[in-house]
Amino acid sequence: MDKRWLLRDIPAPEQIEQLSKAININSYLSSILIQRGISDFESAKFFFRPSLEHLHDPFLMKGMEKAVSRLKQAIDREEKILIYGDYDVDGTTSVALVYSYLRNFYPNCKIYIPDRYAEGYGVSLAGVEWAEQNQCTLIIALDCGIKSSELVNIALLKGIDFIICDHHLPDESIPQAVAVLDPKQSDCPYPYKELSGCGLGFKFMQAFAQRFRDEKEVYGFLDLVAVSIASDIVPITGENRILTNFGLKKLNEDPRPGLKALKDIAGLRNELDVSGIVFTLGPRINAAGRVAHGSAAVELLIAETEEEANMMAEKVNLKNEVRKQFDSDITEEAIAMIEGDATLRAAKSTVLFKNTWHKGVIGIVAARCVEKYYRPTVILTESNNKITGSARSVNGFDLYGAILECSDLLEKFGGHKYAAGLTLDINNLELFQQKFEQVVSSTITEEMLTPVIDVDMPLHFDMITPKFITVLKQMAPFGPENQRPVFEASGLYVFNSLSSFKDRHVRFLVAQHKNESVFQAVGFDLADRYERLAKGDMFKMVFTIEENTFNGTTSIQLRIKDIKFH
Repeated sequence: MDKRWLLRDIPAPEQIEQLSKAININSYLSSILIQRGISDFESAKFFFRPSLEHLHDPFLMKGMEKAVSRLKQAIDREEKILIYGDYDVDGTTSVALVYSYLRNFYPNCKIYIPDRYAEGYGVSLAGVEWAEQNQCTLIIALDCGIKSSELVNIALLKGIDFIICDHHLPDESIPQAVAVLDPKQSDCPYPYKELSGCGLGFKFMQAFAQRFRDEKEVYGFLDLVAVSIASDIVPITGENRILTNFGLKKLNEDPRPGLKALKDIAGLRNELDVSGIVFTLGPRINAAGRVAHGSAAVELLIAETEEEANMMAEKVNLKNEVRKQFDSDITEEAIAMIEGDATLRAAKSTVLFKNTWHKGVIGIVAARCVEKYYRPTVILTESNNKITGSARSVNGFDLYGAILECSDLLEKFGGHKYAAGLTLDINNLELFQQKFEQVVSSTITEEMLTPVIDVDMPLHFDMITPKFITVLKQMAPFGPENQRPVFEASGLYVFNSLSSFKDRHVRFLVAQHKNESVFQAVGFDLADRYERLAKGDMFKMVFTIEENTFNGTTSIQLRIKDIKFH
C-alpha cells in the first residue's frame, strides 16, 4: 500500500540558530526540538532534565482537598474502602497502585473489577451492590465514574460515598460524589490535563502522603504509572513525560514482583521503553480482562512475593496466548470475508459481523483490518442477544461523527474521533452496514484513505554521529506527541548483506551517494521491495535511528518505515 510522506514545517533559520547556540547542538536537532515546542534554554532544560520536583502540586486539582479529607476520615473511622477500577491496563494498574499504597498502613481495603461481559465498562450496579453487601462505605473509582451520576446517587442512598478519579471527558452533569478528580473538568485549574487514570490515582496518593505520610513512599509505584501511560496511549508530554521517565527507571532497575515476573515470562532482557510496554507488558495485562476476568491482572500487580507473582504471571500469560489465538483466527476470517466479496473490497468502509467472534478481541481485529485496508472499520459480534462492536478509524476521519449519523439505528454508542463502541438490535444490522458505508463514502477523501508518515526532516548520513545519537536518546521517552524523530534520506543504495527473513522483512547495509557512512538497516513488512533492492536500484527512504544490542554488542540501526525508488 502506497504511503504519503508529509514533511513537517521547518522552523525559521534564525530560531534554529538561536536555540543551537543556547544549548550547543546542531541545526537538525534544534529544528526537531522547536517542532516539539522546545525553543529556548529553559524549556530545553526542563525537557532534557526531567525532575520529580517539576511535578505539579496535587492540591491544584479541583476536589483534591475534599478527596484527601474523606480518605483520612475513612481511615480514622476504620471504614471499609472499596478500590474500584476498569478491567483494562489503565484501570488495573490504578487499582493496584492505590490498593498497594494504602495496604502499607491500612488493611481495611477491598478490590472490585467489573466483569467485561456481564457488567461492561465503568461503575456498575452490581459493583455498588457488592460494596453494600460487604459493608464498604467509601468507593474510590479509578479510570471510570465521571459519567456515572445515576449510580453514584444510588450508592449515596445506600450510605456509600464516592471519590472519582477519572481522566475521561465529563458530561455537562458531574456526579454528586464527595470529590471528583478529573483535570478535564472545565473549571479545574490543574495545569496538566492529560494524566492517565493511574496517573490520577498517583496524584491522589501523592496528596495524601504530603499531608499525612512521606511523599517519597508514593514514588515507589511509578513503574505502574509508566505502564498505564504507555498502554493508554496518552501524550508523553509535560507531567506524563516526567512520570514515564522515572517509571521506566523503576521498571528497568527495580520493578515490583508482578511486573518483573511479566518481563521474565515475556523473555525481555534489554531495557524496556514505551514501545516495549505497548507490545509486551500491556497486551498481557489486558488479556486477563479480554478473555476472562480483569481481577487476575490486579492479583498479579499487587503480588508481594516473587513466587506468588510468577504463578500469577503464568496464568495471565496463558490468557494472552488464548487472546492471540482468538485475534489471529478472527483477523484471518475477517480478511477472508473482505477478499471473498467484490462489494466489500471496493467499499470505502468495512463493517463485518459474525455471531461467534469473541467480544474481547474485536477491537484489536478492527485495528488490524485498518492496518491492512486503511479505511474506517467496524467489527461486530453477538452478546446478550444484541449486536455489539468496536470501530477504528484512519488519520483525519471523524469516526464518532459517522457513527452519530447512524444513531437512529443504534441502541448505544460512545467513543471519540478514532475509536468507538456501539450496540444495535440484530434487525438493524444490514441497515447499519448500508448507512455507515453511505456516510463514509460521502465524507471521506482519497487523501484520508492513504496512510501517512509524518517526517521531521531530510537528513544526510554524515550527520548521524555519536553526539547526534546521544542527543536523540535524551529526547526519550518517546510516545504520542513526542514520537521518535523520523528522517528522510535520498540517493541511497544497498551496500551489501541484503537478506529477507520470515518472508516479510528485509535487512541490509545501506549507503548514500557521495557519502562514506554505511549503516545497518531493517525494514519490517517490506519484503515486497526485495527484488528491486537486489537489482541495485537507487531509492529514498524514511526511517528512525535506533541502537541495536545483539550478543553484547551495540550498534546504530536505521529502522525503515517506507522505501520509494527513484
